[in-house]
Amino acid sequence: MQNKFYFLLFFVGLISTSSFSQEETKEEVGIIDNKNIVVQDTTTSKPIDPLTPAKAAFYSAILPGLGQAYNKKYWKIPIVYAAIGTGIYFYLDNNKEYKRYRDAYKRRVAGFKDDEFYGESTTPIISNEGLIRAQKTLRRNKEVSLLVTIGIYALNIIDANVDAHLLQYNIDDNLTLKPHFNFNELDATTNLGLTLGFKF
Repeated sequence: MQNKFYFLLFFVGLISTSSFSQEETKEEVGIIDNKNIVVQDTTTSKPIDPLTPAKAAFYSAILPGLGQAYNKKYWKIPIVYAAIGTGIYFYLDNNKEYKRYRDAYKRRVAGFKDDEFYGESTTPIISNEGLIRAQKTLRRNKEVSLLVTIGIYALNIIDANVDAHLLQYNIDDNLTLKPHFNFNELDATTNLGLTLGFKF
């Protein structure tokens, strides 16, 4: 008798569960039930163009800042030109100073004593060793300025490429990562968690 009671209880629970799940299925597909229309939340995403990052990188390689303009990030263009212009300025300044010291050293080696670093007296203001050290320092600074300028030019291309990738980043409900916060009433504590949802 008791087994029949448990069997009947199990059967009633099974029927109620299956009918509840069927109602949810009807609502999900949007069937009209009791004059209530349930519409699914449909979001249309923009089509992804795989060539957009390559175009942005190509434009920035041709003319710095053009890839940023292609991505509609106009505020980055002055930063790109200021950074590249600063590198070029230091390269040209170090190159000019290097030539000054090199020309003075060449005149000293040729036997002249009329360069700008010799001065009025018989002893030079900057010795020959000082001219050599200045040339080495300025040549190193010139090369570093050139490398920094090339690096900024490369960063300009990379920035345009990555920015174009991120502009096409698709956020929809097919792949979601959401935090959740639950209050546990049994022991009055809070539970924090992270839910990963993935739909095919």
